[in-house]
Amino acid sequence: MKLLLAGATGLVGQHVLRLALADARVSTVVALARKPLAAHPKLIAPFIDFDGLAPDATWWRADAVVCALGTTMKVAGSQQAFRRVDFDYPMVVARLARAAGTPAHVLNSAAGANPGSRFFYNRVKGELERELATLGFASLTHVRPGLIGGARAAVRPGEAAMAAMLGVLAPVLPRRWRINPAERIAQALLEAAIDAAPGLHVVTSEQLA
Repeated sequence: MKLLLAGATGLVGQHVLRLALADARVSTVVALARKPLAAHPKLIAPFIDFDGLAPDATWWRADAVVCALGTTMKVAGSQQAFRRVDFDYPMVVARLARAAGTPAHVLNSAAGANPGSRFFYNRVKGELERELATLGFASLTHVRPGLIGGARAAVRPGEAAMAAMLGVLAPVLPRRWRINPAERIAQALLEAAIDAAPGLHVVTSEQLA
């Protein structure tokens, strides 16, 4: 299969890329990224600008798209900038991929995603899920992790403290409150893309713990 991956340089996206390149079921990975990626025989890595994507590029047509794009309010600096990365860019990618005939979409969303949420982060994720459902993908999967575990390039003190606490309490915590390892999230994203079961599907944080 040919996989289109958006967000290949993030924590989860890096794992998706590695797993996909190592998977015999995947013949080609088109990784949309704004940073250089290591060369691989199965990898096509066009250097792109998400504010100026070419709608006629041949690589929009794939068997499935996995979207692992995302940022934080601290990195984005404002709600407007956050929404651009976590809503606008994923929607542009999804629309172009669908217009080219790509039948399946898998999103790395978030636990608590809800367009009616009073929390901005969850509301944006929920709005994205809602809008993706209008594009006509034959297979649509939302993977909703909670706190993501893994080594990040940039340290996030708040998340690190929470992860340490949840790690200690893991044996007695309900599964929905446990840390979701980045590699497990990536595997869920990849399997959903390869399986591409018809209809709308949700992978919960409990399933990722």
